[in-house]
Amino acid sequence: MEKLKGKVIWITGASSGIGEELAYQLSSKGAKLILSARRANLLEKTKANCTFKNDVAILPFDLRQFDKAAETAAKAWACFGSIDMLINNAGVSQRSLIAETKFQVYKDIMDIDYLGTVALSKALLPRFIARQSGHFVVVSSLMGRFSSPYRSGYCAAKHALHGFFDSLRMEHEKDGIAVTMVCPGFVNTNIAHNALTEDGSEQGTNDNATKNGMSTQKFCMKMLRAIERKKFEVYIGGKEVQGIYLKRFFPKLLHRLVLRSEVR
Repeated sequence: MEKLKGKVIWITGASSGIGEELAYQLSSKGAKLILSARRANLLEKTKANCTFKNDVAILPFDLRQFDKAAETAAKAWACFGSIDMLINNAGVSQRSLIAETKFQVYKDIMDIDYLGTVALSKALLPRFIARQSGHFVVVSSLMGRFSSPYRSGYCAAKHALHGFFDSLRMEHEKDGIAVTMVCPGFVNTNIAHNALTEDGSEQGTNDNATKNGMSTQKFCMKMLRAIERKKFEVYIGGKEVQGIYLKRFFPKLLHRLVLRSEVR
């Protein structure tokens, strides 16, 4: 990860899971970090475990506060005088049937997973344009490329991210701005535990597929290699990655396989 040494990298959702592990691996390689999430105490814990703590800034932020995105971006820029990369990692998943899910749950998921990410990226975009360089990294999901039961709102938000950021890449490649879409499969984090159910409460349990998924350490190593290469899009996981290609060439087969193997 020599290409990332000395880079100023802003990570959202840095208090746990993939975001937390990214902070550890990037810090160990000499990157300067700005860590964001809602809870400052958990960000402080992440910072305390980083290799170079003096090169880590804490910036608590709730993605649903769209009106504070520009202010937050300005504060982030001021931490080290610039930002080279924004890793949009924060998000929430879902485990509920469409017929039973309250509309507010869909709004909350879209606000966090899609609109909050768009607001923060748009707030930073003019600074990247002015400098003629910058890199947006977006943690999407395989569910951003094909769908699954119980995750309708999550799938919709992740699909929307691809539509927006593919357009951003096309519009601003001329300005030296790169976009990398990262699509995880099953990764051993608390994403299922924290997933919203039909009434907006957390599921409170992890499923076997998530518990048996790829470790965050291995996932982040692969993710950072893709970032260094400025890949447009990368799929990281186990056999579930095959769903990308089944969706393209054999959509009915994928439909049957997902229904057969689906676990809530």
